Amino acid sequence: MTDRSPLPLEALQQHAQQAALRSHVPYSGREEGAVLLLSDGTWVPGVRVESATFSLLIPALLGALTIATASGRRDVVAAVQTRTMREDEALIIHQGLPVSFRRAAEGLALVTTSELPAVGNQLDPRLDDALTEMEEAGITLARRIAKRAHVPDSDFPVGCVLQTTSGDLLPGVNVEHPDWSRILCAERTAISMAITYGLIPERLYLTCLKDETGSPCGACRQILVEHAPTLPIHMDRGAAPAEHTIASDLLPGAFRGDALTAPSA
Repeated sequence: MTDRSPLPLEALQQHAQQAALRSHVPYSGREEGAVLLLSDGTWVPGVRVESATFSLLIPALLGALTIATASGRRDVVAAVQTRTMREDEALIIHQGLPVSFRRAAEGLALVTTSELPAVGNQLDPRLDDALTEMEEAGITLARRIAKRAHVPDSDFPVGCVLQTTSGDLLPGVNVEHPDWSRILCAERTAISMAITYGLIPERLYLTCLKDETGSPCGACRQILVEHAPTLPIHMDRGAAPAEHTIASDLLPGAFRGDALTAPSA
């Protein structure tokens, strides 16, 4: 007798447990992971990302949803996380996607149908493009990525490309949600993606397609200064992009949570 293959929800829960190990939880110590299943069996991980400004917490489910969106995918058919979903957490999926979900697996999952596709490969969000003329090519690519933004309320698409120390290029877009407290900007989407996939930020290219004076909001500056304080940011200014560094230019004197109590071992 051969061992049976795990059912889709079981397989997703295993992936969520593995994803949770990459959580950034220096203040609570509560590792949490989530996984979305797409219509073709591809799965998308997300992890809990805490901030010294506690209200800027990125829940694992929201991280996974924004990673999928930045990668051009919104065809979610199931969502699971490593613990029972609270109602407000379930709303991230219920209100963030144009399909109906119901609870399953004792509250650990949301599904659109009982006939889920077999779980296949993990989503690879990395872009295939290569940056030759660094600044110009990075801004051009960010403009293209911005078209993936999900902005039904503001109609204000923002896109970014995060280059990592390994040379990978990660996309980021702003993803709106009916509950505006759960909206993630392009920069936070990209940082969450880097943490989830175990990659280290090295350079960021950013564009606001409808505003040549746009720059990272306060929330994004806080997250960036915590995770990549020396990160060079190239901001789209038409023919003359502007370069800034978070810690020295955009958020000097930032609160980084150094004096906060870490969880006991």
